[in-house]
Amino acid sequence: MVRIILAVIGGFLAWSILWVGTDQVMMTIWPEWYGAHQLGFEKAMTNNAPFAADTSILLMHLIRAVLITLAAGYLTALIAGENKRSTLGLGILLLLFGIGVQAMAWSYLPIWYHLIFLALLIPMTIAGGRLRNNLA
Repeated sequence: MVRIILAVIGGFLAWSILWVGTDQVMMTIWPEWYGAHQLGFEKAMTNNAPFAADTSILLMHLIRAVLITLAAGYLTALIAGENKRSTLGLGILLLLFGIGVQAMAWSYLPIWYHLIFLALLIPMTIAGGRLRNNLA
C-alpha cells in the first residue's frame, strides 16, 4: 500500500512538473503568441478582467493534457508495480486538483474546454498505466 501511495505522489509530481515545464518551454519558443496568451490569461485572473482565449492554444492544452496524463499514469504504474489502484488513485487526485483549478478559471475559458480537460484525466491516467503492461 505504501508503494501505491508513493507512486500516486510521484505521478502527481511528474504531471505537475511536465505541465509547468512544457508551458514554460512553449512560452519561450512562441513568446509573441503562446507567451502573450498565457500572460494575458494570468493578468485577467489577477485583475478579474475579461479574457479572450485562443481556441488553438486551448486545443494544444488538451493534447498536452492527454500526453502528460498518459506519461504520469505510466510512471505511476511503473513505480507501484501494478496499474489498477495506483492509476485510479492518481486519476482521482488529478481530477480533484483539476476541478479546483478549472473552478478558478471557469469564467475565463469556454465550458467545452473545462469539461473535456476534466473528463480526460481519469481515462488517460488509466490508459497510461495499461501502457506500462503493454510496453513491459
